[in-house]
Parts: sequence; structure tokens; C-alpha cells
Amino acid sequence: MTDTRAAAPSTPASALRPTPPVAVIASVALVELSSGVTQGFLSPLLQRLTGTLHVTAADLNWLSICNLLASVAFTPVLSRMGDLYGHRRILRWTLAIVLTGSLIVGMSTSFRMLLVGQVLQGAFAGFFPLLVGILRNRTSDGESRRGISLMVAALVGGLAVGLLASGLIAQYVAQPTAALWVPAVGVGVALIVTWPLLPESDHRPGGSVDWLGGVVLSAGLVAIMLGLGKGGTPGWAWNSAATLGCLAGGVVLTALFARIELRSDEPMIDVRLFAHGDVVVISLIALTFSFCMIGLQVANPVFLSTPESALGYGLGLTPLRTAFAMLPYMGAVAAGSLTAPALAGRFGDRLTLVAGSLLMAAGYAGALLTHQSLWPFLVTTLVSGAGCGFLQQSTRTLAVELVPHDQTSVGSGINELLINVGGSLGAAAVLAISAKATPAGSPLPRLGAYTTSWAVCIGVSLLGAVIALFLRRSPAKH
Repeated sequence: MTDTRAAAPSTPASALRPTPPVAVIASVALVELSSGVTQGFLSPLLQRLTGTLHVTAADLNWLSICNLLASVAFTPVLSRMGDLYGHRRILRWTLAIVLTGSLIVGMSTSFRMLLVGQVLQGAFAGFFPLLVGILRNRTSDGESRRGISLMVAALVGGLAVGLLASGLIAQYVAQPTAALWVPAVGVGVALIVTWPLLPESDHRPGGSVDWLGGVVLSAGLVAIMLGLGKGGTPGWAWNSAATLGCLAGGVVLTALFARIELRSDEPMIDVRLFAHGDVVVISLIALTFSFCMIGLQVANPVFLSTPESALGYGLGLTPLRTAFAMLPYMGAVAAGSLTAPALAGRFGDRLTLVAGSLLMAAGYAGALLTHQSLWPFLVTTLVSGAGCGFLQQSTRTLAVELVPHDQTSVGSGINELLINVGGSLGAAAVLAISAKATPAGSPLPRLGAYTTSWAVCIGVSLLGAVIALFLRRSPAKH
């Protein structure tokens, strides 16, 4: 949509402190590294938290759901504010919010306190669109693609660092919850180091934040996720007034949001962008791959660390071994992200997206068939990880290239929002499956919870491959 109003004057080039490109790239990577640490540190601790915090494995999915719901609320607001008021300025505030949440997580003595910290940590979803705004203002399209690949790789590297750090602490420190301090260290370092290095954006279109739209969207999505997450649990039967009310109310609010945005001169999210067919395709693929990637974020590490003697399944790994067992997947995601630009350059974006979705489906099919043994199971994670890397890089790149230049952060923010929505749907689905398969009095579900979850992810990934076939690939003109 073309804004016919007078735009706010851009910051004069002379007022911008010159920053070496290497410093910009390094700073961007460090922030995404801290984001990965924040997202990855819990995995080795999850099985032990069931005893420490007196919750079930199904309950642990609320950590992902609350974190993702907060991300849904933060992403559009932070993205829009970055485009309007400066990406660096908003990024600094975002880092401070995540650091506050991380400090609360570190001090957590109850499951509720941990959830509060996870909600504030959900602001990390604003990192990527704000960093893309800085990057795109300073680089060409080709450099931007490589920069986004590096950001995804740094994100995955942070996941690995978080895994290993918390795994080591849980293994060798008497109190395993000491590992809850890991994200506070990572985010604190990123805030201190990047404060003097990252440059401010030199182009701001002017305008204001559509707070009404942001509130309505957040309320609608939270209601839908709450209905899906609680549906099928005690007191929340699928046909109960509470479940149906949340789902119906969420749909109504989301539709109302679209109506508000269409009438707004300064929308939070310009829904007219979805008139572009390729934007719809990329958005749907973001939903499908994140459904699987984030939906299994709790289930897989719990499966790896569950002793077979408990319910007749599981690989019984210690927290540290669980962390190491997840590293091949992280490495495959990073490798897939770094190779995706070359693959797209040779075979096109459409085939790269199709290949990524098919690899994810193959990996989950392998998990379904080989979960009895560690090494075959790890090989399947390599396959799904490579596909996930293709999709993470490709969708994040295309989400930026398919929108006008002055909506860079909004375009990236829409994609991050949909990744979080897809992840919330996946986490809610796995929560419902796990809750139904958990015997009374047991913190752990039966094996069927995992096999069903993998089977669902196979179907969702195949759906993503079909959707990718409709990509036409015609970038927006700037």
C-alpha cells in the first residue's frame, strides 16, 4: 500500500555513526545467538522439571505456549515501532525486556513464576524483524540474503550453546535449576556488546502505531491458542462452553482485526499485502514448518530423557547427553540455512521450499520408524533439521523481498508472527495429544503421544510441500 501522507524526514546520513559492515554483521549475529540461547536452554531440563516443579510432561507444553503467545503479542508492535522510530532504539528496549524475563526465569521457584519469565522472554520474537530492518538498510539484496542466512545460523548456534550450557550445569551442579540463569547471561552480554556497535536505520516512513489493531489481534490469537491448548483437558471438553467460546471469540476478534486494519490509514499489519499470492504461500509455509519445529520442541527432548523402565519407551539420556543428542539437529538446521541461498539460486525458491518440506516429512517418518534406538533416531533428526533450515532461511528472506522497502520490519514481523502462531498451534496440538495419553497420576504420557505427534507432523509437512508448488516468486518493486 502506498502512503500518500508526508513521511517523516529520514535521518541525515551525516548524523549516522559509520559502522564497519563486519561489526554490523557480528552484532546482528550476537543478538540472534542470544535469542537462540533463550529458546534452547530449557530442553535438557524439561524431564527433571516435572519433579522439581511438580508438573506433568503435558503441563510443560505451557512453557512453549505462553512464550509463543507473548511472541504473537510482541512481534507486530515491535516490528511496526522499529520501522517508525528506529530499529536500533526499539531493539535495545526489546533486549531489556527479554533480559528482565530471563532474570525472573533464573529466580523461579515455582511453575507460575517460570511462566511469567517465559512471557517476558517472548519479546525475543522482535529481534529478527528489527535486525532485518538494520541489515536491509545497510546492504544490497544479495548481501541481505547472506546476512539472513547467517542470522538463522547464529540463532541455531545459540540454541546449541543454550543446550550445552544448561546440560553441563544440570549435570555437574547439585541444583539443576541453576541452569535457569543461562539466558540472563546470554542476553546480558548481547545488550552490553551491541549497544555501541549497531547503527540506527537511516529511513523512517513516519506515522504512528495502531494500538487498537495490536490489542485486538493479540486478544484474538491468545483466545484461539487458549482454546486449542486447553481443549480436551479436564474441565475443557472440546464441546464445552469454555473451549468453544475461546475458539469462536478468537475467530471473531481476528476477523475484526482485519476489518480494523483495512479501514486504518496506519495499520499495524497491512492486510492488503495478503492480496499478493506469494505472500499467502510464504505465510502458509511459515505456519506448517513452525507447527512441526516448535510443536515438537518439548516432546522430543522429553522422549530422549525418559527412562525405558518408566513406561516401556524412551532412551533414558541424562540432561547433558540429551543436549548432545540434539546437537546434530541444530547443526543440520544451520547447514540447511547456509546452503539455502545457493540452492535457491540454482534451482529456484519454489523447489527449495518443496525440498525443505519433504525433508521434514521424511525425518518425522524416520522418527516414527526408528525411535527404539538412539543412533537411527539421531539420523532422522539430521534429515528433518536440514529441511527446517531450508524453510527458515527461505521464508524469512522471501517475506522481506515480497514487500515494499519501507515495510521491511513489518514484512519480516508478519513472518515471525506466523512462525509463532504456527508454533503455538503445534505446541497446543502436542499438548492435547500428550494430555489425552497421560495415565492418571503419571507425569509422563504413553508412547502413543509421541508416535501420534510425529504422524501429525508428517501430514503437516507434506501439506507445506503442496503449498510451495503455488509459489510464483515476483518480488515487490521498491
